[in-house]
Amino acid sequence: MDLAALAKQVREHQRTGRAMKKLTLEHPDLTVEDAYRIQALGAEMAVAEGDRLVGWKMGLTSRAKQVSVGVEEPIYGRLLASMELTEPRLSVGELIHPRVEPEIAFVFKRDLGGEHVRARDVWPAVECVMPAVEVIDSRYENFSFTLVDVVADNASSARFYLGDQGYAPDRTNWDEIGVVVRRNGEVVQTGAGAAVLGHPVRSVVMLARMLARIGASIEAGMVVLTGGITEAVPVGPGDFVEVAYEGIGTVGLEVGE
Repeated sequence: MDLAALAKQVREHQRTGRAMKKLTLEHPDLTVEDAYRIQALGAEMAVAEGDRLVGWKMGLTSRAKQVSVGVEEPIYGRLLASMELTEPRLSVGELIHPRVEPEIAFVFKRDLGGEHVRARDVWPAVECVMPAVEVIDSRYENFSFTLVDVVADNASSARFYLGDQGYAPDRTNWDEIGVVVRRNGEVVQTGAGAAVLGHPVRSVVMLARMLARIGASIEAGMVVLTGGITEAVPVGPGDFVEVAYEGIGTVGLEVGE
């Protein structure tokens, strides 16, 4: 099986915003390991074209979602420089099924890696914690996919935006921080940091351990999106999404063509 060819196919649909059929329809024997390799090859292609790897994102960080797809751990994806929104505006012209999730982001000042990383190893490596939003966008038709498909599609990650202010890691109890998501002024989702594996730091621990299996790590300067705190909110042109994070401000995102 030509994983590089599949990676090129997925990357093309990520770039053009055209929906594709699930990889597993034509390649039912693909494994999760194959899917992560497809994801990595796609990122390598992007880097070869001038992009940069700037961090990682975690998905399936709620136990309920893990049970629903039959896995025992989250999944991860790669964050590229081209995915970061530098202004609070999202253009959906090149996206297919755009949805917004509130996230807690960790920014690192030191490398962190190894299969035995614990929560107490994470905090000294963290520069700051920031409110963030991730824009997810499955490249598959009808937003329908298997675990293998979503991993190959970079865990559905499309864009991300970090708030203007970073906070000291010990500023608050990040598992207790409340979040309210409004779309065009209407409350559409609420949640708390504990929705992310009980505490967002556990998401970072799990990521570091998973990356150790492939000889990778979280590097100084990287951003880690720890996982959606609420269900994802569909958006379209003309929408305004506002996420209020208890005690640390609000992140707004204008949605245009």
